[in-house]
Amino acid sequence: MEKPRSKAALWLLIIPYIGLLWPAFYNVREPSLFGFPFFYWYQLLWVPITATLTWIAYRSTRHDD
Repeated sequence: MEKPRSKAALWLLIIPYIGLLWPAFYNVREPSLFGFPFFYWYQLLWVPITATLTWIAYRSTRHDD
């Protein structure tokens, strides 16, 4: 029987999808960070966020049988 908490953790995987779904939202130059336009560093910021959320979802659904 799967825990309801582990199913809820799978909903974390939709957050990066929503965050990157509308390029018109983040397709701007300012604010820049270390010379990178917002468009690039916003997408690069999602890489560690997505990895962390994937790790949390994996740890929540992992079965140690």
